[in-house]
Amino acid sequence: MTSTLIAVLVTILVYLAFMIGIGIAFSRKNKKTDDFYLGGRRLGPLVTALSAEASDMSGWLLMGLPAVALMCGLAEAAWTAIGLAVGTYLNWLFVAKKLRVYTHRIDAFTLPDFFGKRFGDNKRILTTIAAVIIVVFFIPYTASGFAACGKLFSTLFGMEYMQAMLLSAAVIVVYCTLGGFLAASTTDFVQSIIMTVALFVVVGFGAACANGFDSVFANVAQLDGYLNLFEGHNVATGETGSYGVLPIASTLAWGLGYFGMPHILLRFMAIEDEKKLKLSRRVATVWVVISMGVAILIGVIGYSLMKGGIIPTYADASAAETVIVDIARLLSNLGIFPALVAGIILAGILASTMSTADSQLLAAASSISQNLVRETFRIKLSEKASVWLARISVILISVVAVILASDPGSSVFKIVSFAWAGFGAAFGPVVLFALFWRRTNKWGALCGMISGGAMVFVWKFLIRTSFAGTWLDIYELLPAFLVACIVIVAVSLLTKKPSDEVTAVFDEVGAK
Repeated sequence: MTSTLIAVLVTILVYLAFMIGIGIAFSRKNKKTDDFYLGGRRLGPLVTALSAEASDMSGWLLMGLPAVALMCGLAEAAWTAIGLAVGTYLNWLFVAKKLRVYTHRIDAFTLPDFFGKRFGDNKRILTTIAAVIIVVFFIPYTASGFAACGKLFSTLFGMEYMQAMLLSAAVIVVYCTLGGFLAASTTDFVQSIIMTVALFVVVGFGAACANGFDSVFANVAQLDGYLNLFEGHNVATGETGSYGVLPIASTLAWGLGYFGMPHILLRFMAIEDEKKLKLSRRVATVWVVISMGVAILIGVIGYSLMKGGIIPTYADASAAETVIVDIARLLSNLGIFPALVAGIILAGILASTMSTADSQLLAAASSISQNLVRETFRIKLSEKASVWLARISVILISVVAVILASDPGSSVFKIVSFAWAGFGAAFGPVVLFALFWRRTNKWGALCGMISGGAMVFVWKFLIRTSFAGTWLDIYELLPAFLVACIVIVAVSLLTKKPSDEVTAVFDEVGAK
């Protein structure tokens, strides 16, 4: 192993040790389950903002988005980023404060718990269904994060995939198990900073290697449609595409997913003071816009580097996901100090994946230990026992996720966008109607949740498959979200009104 590679490895190991240190530091602050899952509702505005967005972006920000921009042009990448930016802002603007106030008023500290108490579901049907949905979608989602970390380590250092994957998974499990939500949120905050540094360093170094931004844009300007938001360009085939109203609407629909993401909504519920959410909203929106813009710019720069033979030639967008890794390798060859900087870049990729995996682990664990064990099955536990049950749940879920991620070629990666659609359609409409429509009842919420989740399966595996290439071939989140909204309204109007007790709490929250 060369000295530069050792420098890269040392940087990453220091980062991993720091994450574990944060978990140890917060381990003593978890006296009860509310502490473990919501940090006692004492997150500051900056940690709330950046941890929410870091847990959202995952490795997609530093791997997927640059690859799409590099191989497909600006159209798909830019409209996706616009949809996500708008979704981020609207989620903070309309959902954050009201959800924080509502969950505090009814003493709910998980999303399934909120659904059950909001609609007066004493039989806990809503809670149980929501908990099952979370577990079903989050376990493979977490597995994809473990696998991405394992691939990064194995590619860089020649480690066996399984060993590399287990190492990264172990670090995530340790600080989540010890420190719970506060540790996950604090590490996500740190990871968002590392991700930001990595993005800007890659842009500066990559542009320098490509002879400046003038040269970068001159190169892509020669590709028909590459810089056009309504066309796009397939670099692999040399074909110019067409990006019309339906593809744009389909891509923008990614933003709808935010309203139903449990690991993001938990941040809203955990802030210490709802009055500070305005600052959080501004910080989160600015960070998302800048980070996605820079990630797209990296993809544009990557084309010039690829054309000049500075980095490998990629066959498709999937292969191009290593563009930042390849630029970091290039930087590491320039000496010890550049190698340390390259280590920070690679730690940024690792951070983007870990920041999502830890939040998913906690959300899934809370569904098992709190919503299923304590509420559905009504097993009484002391606060100390509940905290330990929460920790054991994190470990058990991690074991299953590790098993799913054991095959480096597993199709689990295809589930990531599908899981986003699943959460967005199953939970997003229910969250919005729960917060903003007084007449919504538990039957409308239940049917909306089930129909939204089911329609994601139907649209993806039946309709899109049968009508590929037609106007029906759109991202399943959009039609599923609309179906869930229609079902919630229809069923709520056709069934009994919510009780006076339920509407009284709704009116009380609405007055704040």
